[in-house]
Amino acid sequence: MILSRRAAWAIAVPVVLILLGYVVWPNVATFRLGLDAQVFADLFGSWSAAGTRALVNSVGVSLATVLGAGLVGVGLAWALYRVQLPARGLLAGAAALPLALPPLVGVLAFVFLYGEGGMLPRGLQALLGLDQAPFGFAGLAAVIAVHVYVFQVYFYLFAGAALRDLDGALLDASADLGASGGRTFRRVVLPHLRPSLVGASLLVFMLSMASFTAPLLFAEAEPFLTTQIYQFKLNGAMDRAASVSVVLTGICLLFLLLAERGGSLGARGSAKGVGRAPRPLASRGARVAAGAGVGLALVVLLLPIATVVLLSFVQEGSWTTQAFPTDFTLDNYAALASDPAVAAPVRNSLWMAGLATAANVVFGIGAALAIQSKWVRGRGAIRALSLLPFAIPGTVIALGLIVQFDEPSVLAGGAVLVGTVWLLPLAYFVRHVPLVVRSTQAALEGFDGRLAEASADLGASGGRTFRRIVWPAILPGVLAGALLTLVTALGEFVASILLYVYANRSISVEVFSQLREYDLGAAAAYSVLLMALVAVAVGLARWMGGTLRAT
Repeated sequence: MILSRRAAWAIAVPVVLILLGYVVWPNVATFRLGLDAQVFADLFGSWSAAGTRALVNSVGVSLATVLGAGLVGVGLAWALYRVQLPARGLLAGAAALPLALPPLVGVLAFVFLYGEGGMLPRGLQALLGLDQAPFGFAGLAAVIAVHVYVFQVYFYLFAGAALRDLDGALLDASADLGASGGRTFRRVVLPHLRPSLVGASLLVFMLSMASFTAPLLFAEAEPFLTTQIYQFKLNGAMDRAASVSVVLTGICLLFLLLAERGGSLGARGSAKGVGRAPRPLASRGARVAAGAGVGLALVVLLLPIATVVLLSFVQEGSWTTQAFPTDFTLDNYAALASDPAVAAPVRNSLWMAGLATAANVVFGIGAALAIQSKWVRGRGAIRALSLLPFAIPGTVIALGLIVQFDEPSVLAGGAVLVGTVWLLPLAYFVRHVPLVVRSTQAALEGFDGRLAEASADLGASGGRTFRRIVWPAILPGVLAGALLTLVTALGEFVASILLYVYANRSISVEVFSQLREYDLGAAAAYSVLLMALVAVAVGLARWMGGTLRAT
């Protein structure tokens, strides 16, 4: 038992009030505004209505994303599990790399590389002597391509974890009985992978439905639910934005409920045994083909990032109609280092992400302790409420905060937060509530409560027991959640574009602004800096984790 009855309730009450006030109530206000029969009829009353077309596009692209990301992610995981490929470690790391990319940077890389004016289409045009580029990513197909690149990592990680648990003896027995490789995969491997595939599919579908950046940059002519919320908000049609939010949130909550009821998020197979080592390729032809395949996969995975880095050195206005940039400069980075106005978005992102992360750590520890305490009734409700921001798209969370704090509120100390610098870090906090809560809760589930009881029996106070016994045990989980919160908040774009004011414009907002002004070098330089900040945070966390394990 970690907490006494009094301490448990002293923590649980403010946790519940914060969840109700800043997570539930803004969305209730959005639903109240959006549940208007006439607005719903205008938006979704016919197949040709804008809302209906946006719904069809969002659902259709999400289903296509699940299929494409599943094929790519599971294929990569199976190849790495089954075959001893050249540069296997590099390929495994590159396959997971999109998970660490801020969403805007990943989309921006595709714009620079594959867009209608991108380097690859222009390069092929110049190489083949064509009058126009042979292709250019745009529309729904471009959104799906970006989603597959970014979201395949979830299938790759989920399937890879399940394959590591697969007993290699089952595969050997199937082969000994005469089954072909394809039949073994269908009859032995797929049933083992099914829980992980279901979990990854539900997760990717929700993430694709909530996607905003790719539809905004690649499919401006095609409506999506998330971009409609943004456009309606910009035009002052808050009732229409709220109605679209109701539909989008309802779909995402349904899929979250399915995932939670099935226990499939992060599910792994149940088979046990000794995994098998990847098999070496016997023939020279197979090794050459495998090497070529690995090389192609690495190019596809790494080229977008390399493109952003290259373009960060491009001089403003020098890359217009040419296939490739020719004029390079260090001015973009020099401005970041010397010009306070250029560096302002970096400072803004750091203080807002840092403030939100600190708040998430304090709240996450309290919420996890309340969820794990046997004295607190309604622990399941607290857990569900803390998970809610994971299912609610960022556009909907931002809209709810606008609706709630557009007038004086007790929750804001009687102030109006819309138009101030404080609403955006509040959005960061709300969006990332689940991260520290879940990671800390997982750490507490592995904690032996008898240690806390023994400490209390020896006369230690509750505070001393927590500091000396509980805190060291849960610290790795807290750090993991804090890292993920910080990294995600630094690159957050969806809520930022809806809630920022000039005084707190973030890195992602500035990247979008520079892109609109066709200063591609500055936009890429900000993107590289954002990736560097993420890499530093990840490296620091790994170093701290290693230090903690060593002690």
